[in-house]
Amino acid sequence: MAHTAPRTLIRTQERKPRRQGRRHPLVATLMALPLAALLLLVFDGWETVATQASSVGVMLGR
Repeated sequence: MAHTAPRTLIRTQERKPRRQGRRHPLVATLMALPLAALLLLVFDGWETVATQASSVGVMLGR
């Protein structure tokens, strides 16, 4: 029977740890902009886009 433990150990050591913490505000804004554009197209109104932008601003702590 093959020994798989050493190979498994190497595989787990090669993985990079995932970053923890908060996302940069600019990245969060860039993620929200396509949704805002979609809301503008679907509902055909600036009020929806303004509401979405306000919600993003609240989430970012502004």
